[in-house]
Amino acid sequence: EDEIAVFEREMQEFWTKLKSVYGTEQINQTLMLRDSCKESIKALSEKWSKRLKEGDVMLDKIQDYNNEILQQSQRISENQEHFTEIKSEVHQKEEQKKDLAASIQELKEELMKRKEIISSKNKANKERVERLCKSKVLFEERLGLEIRKIHNEQLQFIFRHIDHKDPDKPFMFTLSINEQGDYEVTSCTPPLDCIEEFQLKVRETNNFSAFVANIRKAFTAVSYK
Repeated sequence: EDEIAVFEREMQEFWTKLKSVYGTEQINQTLMLRDSCKESIKALSEKWSKRLKEGDVMLDKIQDYNNEILQQSQRISENQEHFTEIKSEVHQKEEQKKDLAASIQELKEELMKRKEIISSKNKANKERVERLCKSKVLFEERLGLEIRKIHNEQLQFIFRHIDHKDPDKPFMFTLSINEQGDYEVTSCTPPLDCIEEFQLKVRETNNFSAFVANIRKAFTAVSYK
C-alpha cells in the first residue's frame, strides 16, 4: 500500500509537471483526439462486426445456393439420362414403325398381286364356263349330252345313246376347275382307266371339245365290253 501511495503521488506530480509544460489546452486537445479516436475505432469495430455478420450470412446463403445448384445439377444429370433413354426408345419405335410400314407395303403389294392373279383366274374360268355353255347345245344335239351345274360350282356331264341295248342309260363324269385354274375330274361313272390321261391332255392343249369327245369314246368302248 505504501508503494502504491508513492506511485500515485509520483504520477500526480508527473501530471502536474506535464500540465505546466504543455498547458491545459493542449492536454485537453490530446484527450479529445484520444476520445475521438476511441469513438472512431468503436464505430469502425461495430461497422466491421456488422459486415462480418453480414458476410457470415452471405456465406451461408452462398453455401445454400451451392447445395441447391448441386442438387439441380444432379436432377439435370438424371433427367438427361432419362431423356437419353426416352430418345433411344423413340428411335427404336421409329425403326419398328419403318419396318412395320415396309412389311405393310410388302403385304399390300403381295395382296394386289394375289388379287390380280385371282381376278385373272376368275376371268379365265368365266371364259371357260361361257365356252362350255356355248358348246352345251352342240354337245346335246350331236353327242346326246346333258350338262348340269351342281354344288361347289361343278359341272356334271351325262351321256346317253351310248349303250345300244339301253339308249337311256347314263354315262357321266363331274368336272371342276381347281385353285390352279386347271380342269379336274372329281368323279366318273362308270370308272375309266384313261380318265387321268385325258385330264392331263386337256390341261396341256386346252382343247375341251376333244376332251369330251374322248371321254364319250371311252364310255362307248366300255359299253361294248
